[in-house]
Amino acid sequence: MTSPTDRYGTDVLSTDWRAPRNGRAVDVPAEVGLVVEEVTTDWCGEIVAVDRDLDTITLEDRRAKRRTFPLGPGFLLEGKPVVLVRPVTRPGPVRATRTASGSIAVHDAKARVARASRIFVEGRHDAELVEKVWGDDLRIEGVVVEFLGGVDDLAEHLRDFRPGPQRRVGVLVDHLVPGSKESRIAQSIARSDVGKHVLIVGHPFIDIWQAVKPSRLGFKAWPHVPKGIDWKTGTCQQLGWPHRDQADIARAWKHVLGGVRGFGDLDPQLLGRVEELIDFTTAGG
Repeated sequence: MTSPTDRYGTDVLSTDWRAPRNGRAVDVPAEVGLVVEEVTTDWCGEIVAVDRDLDTITLEDRRAKRRTFPLGPGFLLEGKPVVLVRPVTRPGPVRATRTASGSIAVHDAKARVARASRIFVEGRHDAELVEKVWGDDLRIEGVVVEFLGGVDDLAEHLRDFRPGPQRRVGVLVDHLVPGSKESRIAQSIARSDVGKHVLIVGHPFIDIWQAVKPSRLGFKAWPHVPKGIDWKTGTCQQLGWPHRDQADIARAWKHVLGGVRGFGDLDPQLLGRVEELIDFTTAGG
């Protein structure tokens, strides 16, 4: 009711008269387990992964299908608009009973003094993936992983290393398929004087990225990149990821590696090969 001196009542513009019917969006931490809906696609699912490097989340719907979206506005939580932001860092979980490779975890065990034997991988990304999944096992066994920079230099590395009965070398090679350059190099070394102290195994993937199951990253299959185009650059381009320079490629790799929680997120064709190398380099020890 207005007073005699207030002819027009309250000022309607003094309130939030432009507020949407469902209210204004509020910031909500993107916690794993939260069920949200992305408004532009109507995709509704549970948050199963949050990538802090690319600022993305992965949603899994009731059919176990996954899609990745950028953090920020454009989501509904229980029908209310929200802005998904990075979750607050919390203390680590209770100690796992298994390592990322599926082995029984040995807590508080000191790393074994490094063996003379080694495992060589082609590049830094290969080494980082092996470390993430098998790192705990390798430290217990005392096996060091080194990256070569390319299989073309393998013979030179072996000459410097001088493999022998107590200095075994296991080598993981990308794209080791019949008729490839990599297979010819492997066959030549196997026939050499040090061949019996060297085990070269490989996977069929063009790059170690492909060993990560694409479903873990929110898409069905790794894209086909035509010959003549750098595979990582072409892959990022087709997936809609930044690919302008090496820094973009490095961030993309962090995103790929971040999708790996353990051995179940990798293609079995890689799992068996790495286990072979560990068995070979620790045999007799």
